[in-house]
Amino acid sequence: MPKLIIVPTPIGNLKDITLRSLEVLKACDFVICEDTRVTGRLLNHFEIQKKMVSFNIINEHKMVEKMVKDILHAETVCFTSDAGTPAISDPGFLLVRECIKYNITVECLPGPTAFVPALVVSGFPLHAFIFEGFLPHKKGKQTKIKELLEETKTVVFYESPHRIVNTLAMIVELLGEERKVCVVRELTKMYEEVKRGTAKEVHDHFAAKEVKGEIVLVVAPHE
Repeated sequence: MPKLIIVPTPIGNLKDITLRSLEVLKACDFVICEDTRVTGRLLNHFEIQKKMVSFNIINEHKMVEKMVKDILHAETVCFTSDAGTPAISDPGFLLVRECIKYNITVECLPGPTAFVPALVVSGFPLHAFIFEGFLPHKKGKQTKIKELLEETKTVVFYESPHRIVNTLAMIVELLGEERKVCVVRELTKMYEEVKRGTAKEVHDHFAAKEVKGEIVLVVAPHE
């Protein structure tokens, strides 16, 4: 019975890969990955040689049927994204859905994903939370932030360094200066930064400098 194994990969620090992930990557028939260059560097670092096939947001609709056919003719296939757990704000849902349709066993290993550590270090209530992925652009972004005005759960987003200051300014305008937020930048990397405070304080902090790296934005519940 063919099997697809979803393999989370480090979001920065290569030491975060699990022993089990390395084990299945070494044993699989081939690796489906978001970017062969990125996954290739990871495999080379751990001295693993495998055939890689690109499957990303650009080609996933066109490639999904071929991928399923290739998996059906294999024993075990691994699927990785560039960083973190595949299908979490990354390609993967389509492939998993099609594999299930064809009775291919789908297994997901536990491992790195950026929003979980960001939620934990925020210090906000975590008995219930909402993960929204990336905020929409333009009008949709404003509408989404307005919905948080009386939200009673902690909400977490991914955001780009080029948009974070604008997003924080919008939170100040729509949710108020005192709404608590936490921005976690460059998780697990050398310049990891956690900035907690009111929306105004955090906005002013990032508006005063050039912002780089991967960002997770956590918005506290309405009090």
